[in-house]
Amino acid sequence: MSDAALVAEAEQAVADARAAELTVGRFRGRITEFHTQIDRAEQDVDLGWRYWLRRHVGRRLARLRRSAGAGGPLISIITPVYETDPAHLAACLASVAAQTHSNWEHIVVDDGSSNARVHDLLASAARRDSRLRFFRHETNEGIVAASTTALQEATGDYITMLDHDDVLAPNAIERLSEALRDQPGASFAYSDNDVLRQDGRFADPFYKPDFSPERLRNHNYVLHCVMAPLIRVREVGGFRAGFDGAQDHDLLLRLSEVAPAVHVPEVLYHWREAPDSVASDPAAKPYAYDAGVRAVQAHCDRVGVSATAVPGAAEGVYRVRRPAPTERSVSIVIPTRGTIAAIWGVERVLVHEAMRAITERSTFGNVEFVVVADADTPVDVVAGARAIGGDLTRIVTFDGPFNFSAKVNAGARAASGDLLLFLNDDTDLIEPDSIGEMAALLQEPDVAMVGAKLLYADGTLQHAGHVFPGLASHALLRYPGDHPGPYRMAIVARECSGVTAAAAMVRADLFRGLSGFDEALPRNFNDVDLSFRMRAAGYRIVWTPHASWYHFESASRDPETGDVERELLLSRWRDRIQHDPYFNVNLAPHRTDWLERPGRSGAPPYYRDEHGNRQFN
Repeated sequence: MSDAALVAEAEQAVADARAAELTVGRFRGRITEFHTQIDRAEQDVDLGWRYWLRRHVGRRLARLRRSAGAGGPLISIITPVYETDPAHLAACLASVAAQTHSNWEHIVVDDGSSNARVHDLLASAARRDSRLRFFRHETNEGIVAASTTALQEATGDYITMLDHDDVLAPNAIERLSEALRDQPGASFAYSDNDVLRQDGRFADPFYKPDFSPERLRNHNYVLHCVMAPLIRVREVGGFRAGFDGAQDHDLLLRLSEVAPAVHVPEVLYHWREAPDSVASDPAAKPYAYDAGVRAVQAHCDRVGVSATAVPGAAEGVYRVRRPAPTERSVSIVIPTRGTIAAIWGVERVLVHEAMRAITERSTFGNVEFVVVADADTPVDVVAGARAIGGDLTRIVTFDGPFNFSAKVNAGARAASGDLLLFLNDDTDLIEPDSIGEMAALLQEPDVAMVGAKLLYADGTLQHAGHVFPGLASHALLRYPGDHPGPYRMAIVARECSGVTAAAAMVRADLFRGLSGFDEALPRNFNDVDLSFRMRAAGYRIVWTPHASWYHFESASRDPETGDVERELLLSRWRDRIQHDPYFNVNLAPHRTDWLERPGRSGAPPYYRDEHGNRQFN
């Protein structure tokens, strides 16, 4: 057999082994996801009492509280109406009438509905309660026009947007107005929401993060329920013509440019699942996503983000494509001891393949390699690294007991780049644009560090940002690598509390200004500590799915978690660990899969078919 044939046979064997492991990984990922569904169903087995409590006890408490709800700020609730199912509209109006905060006005604009029952229902409701103010367009002018009419008629201190078939929780405007009272500088307040299913059950709660500007650019995660100062809404221009279907997202982006928002982590809004609604079918209103792309682009232009907004990986998701800053130099700092490990059935020198993947596949050329090698690293490994990187390679010898922090700090001191990419040697580049994507995000002056999407060798998710449901862990650990995540969180760039240093990029000057990694944390939590120091200094940390590597975790070093390191981290950052702004208090502690706390997940993820058999959604 010729040499070429032997090489081809070896390459095919590697490809076959990799394909087999990825196939197994797909099953593992689905099993992880299925376990979450099972756990959710088991902890909500007593759904009956939950719904009884919400619908009956909650209503009684609301009636008792309404007598104390007079006074306070006037809230203008605006609702554009068009061809609404009268039963759904009646439920919407009733939810406003049931509010514990009674100082409200409900401004309803019928945008030319042809159903006389809609007009009769609204006219009758307005006669019964003078707080409901009813206006009508003779012809259908669109949701922006109807919303604008309502906004012009509003006289309150704050406005709340309520869709014509949705339902407010009894304390919705009370809780949102309290949040704005407590944080008067906030541009708007928003809450969690769930879905009001066609069978009348509350399901699929969306427990949201605190304000996440990068995520808002890529996805209108805020949705419902929103309250904002009326004067501020008018100052930013209200609802703009030409953005029908994405008018709320456009408004939220403009409000966010004034000041951050405040989040109330409670389900205060029930989004109805109607056949033609986005809650039921995300593809129901394709024109809305076209408008959304334009809204995001206009936002980027206003705030000076050099980027192009394009449709994202799913309906309702966008991608903000920033040009790679090719004039910025990137030093890729790779700590190694020259480990050889079997990956996809073939032994490899880890550092060599990590470097080779970049030299052969990366689209970002302005890089240097800073290889920090233990003193006992085999000479041929060091020579091989130098040969792969060529003149772009610096070798730093590290002599001493294992200390990841000290080792990477040594590499950072030797680096000449404007940006530092910390990269474990047990990685393999997946997305060729990864380095440019991360460098582009770091052009935002308030972004300190950018993390990447990391997959295990079997293709399951290893890292989608740090999450703190207890001590630090990885969001959606072991989920399928291509899973969009709860409410699209795994397919959009977003803020998180921290990212792993296995593949993270920082500005060199900022890293040095913060004195680098803390060498008192030699093995674990050094990246967590750095992330917290960056956030404490007022910076954001962003994770992006558009930069990705395989991470053969712990192939080059046995994982250990020392009590001393854990206690040191807790002594410094206990409050931040216990209050992750990008998690949610309604989610189960010590879980990374966004499983809700018992009793807070709504309807189970299954239904009964016509034969009475349980079918999972």
